[in-house]
Amino acid sequence: MSEIRAEVVLLTTSLVKDLPFFTETLHMRLDAIWPADDPAVAILSGHGLRVRLDANVSGTPGRLRILSDDPDALADGARRLTAPGGTEIEIDVLNPPVIQPPTQHAFVVRRLADQAPWIIGRAGMQYRDLIPSRLGGSIIASHIRIPDGGPVPDMVHFHKVGFQLIFCIKGWVDVVYEDQGGPRRLHAGDCFIQPPEIRHRVLEASDGIEVIEIGVPADHVTEIDHEMELPTPHLRPEREWQGQRFVHNVAQGAEWRPYRLPGYVCRDTTIGENTAGVASVEVVRRGEGDFAWATHDGDILFGFVMGGAMTLQGEGKTPCLLAPGDAYVIPPGMRTRWSEPSDDVEILEVALPGRFVTEIHR
Repeated sequence: MSEIRAEVVLLTTSLVKDLPFFTETLHMRLDAIWPADDPAVAILSGHGLRVRLDANVSGTPGRLRILSDDPDALADGARRLTAPGGTEIEIDVLNPPVIQPPTQHAFVVRRLADQAPWIIGRAGMQYRDLIPSRLGGSIIASHIRIPDGGPVPDMVHFHKVGFQLIFCIKGWVDVVYEDQGGPRRLHAGDCFIQPPEIRHRVLEASDGIEVIEIGVPADHVTEIDHEMELPTPHLRPEREWQGQRFVHNVAQGAEWRPYRLPGYVCRDTTIGENTAGVASVEVVRRGEGDFAWATHDGDILFGFVMGGAMTLQGEGKTPCLLAPGDAYVIPPGMRTRWSEPSDDVEILEVALPGRFVTEIHR
């Protein structure tokens, strides 16, 4: 097989001054230079990159971004530099921490009947945005579907997130996870919590598969892992990723208990326990008793109607009749009431943090 190389071409207006800058300040290696009597082109390599500094090209100076576990070890700690020949240099952290922006609280209702567009996303999946404002970037909630089932063109990947939930509402999907054994099938009513940076791959899905995906914060990076093969050889169900454990919660045979609001019951998915209170996920159904107005002191309280119907009343708001496919967010301190539920109503509730106080106003 023939050898192939790739290089980035950067305009230089002063090659003689650029050479010590790139080799001494940026710690790159000089690999080639020509012509000998009046150099105009130099090839340098380093930090996973091959650069061609060329005084013969036209245009504007380029920009080079260098990422390091120890960025202060380069360029005496400077983060923004300009090379003598014009190239702009940006030095940053290789693996920055996930930053959760402050929540911009709002009362949100998103109806399926509003016909928001479905967007083609990663691996050919279709996405519908359930919180268009993203609450200031604090959360993304997506309704995802794959109309035609079969193998999914996915790769081993991971997400740099603070919290991520996959809840199946229709059909089934097979996913394989790092250190969790062979493929796992998620059926309607089941859910996964994907701890931060756990490697996984979507394998196959049924026709018409639909899931709800919650990610915190809204803007997070998905990286492909080209080295890891799944499944991994070891089964480690107790392993933690940044204090969180993988959860595969199965709806069948779940225990139902009184919900935080009167008139309803719920089943816990154990996500609160396995994330050390980062989030909680519950499925809610109609129970016995009267309905009441209530407030909560949590940061984010998201709901998605999976079945049946109910009316969401909010103080100062027009009552909203919610049907399957509708989503809402209730901000802290706002009085709301769930009323007129159908017998078959079923609601997915996601709360961040997982532990918060609900006050009933009778």
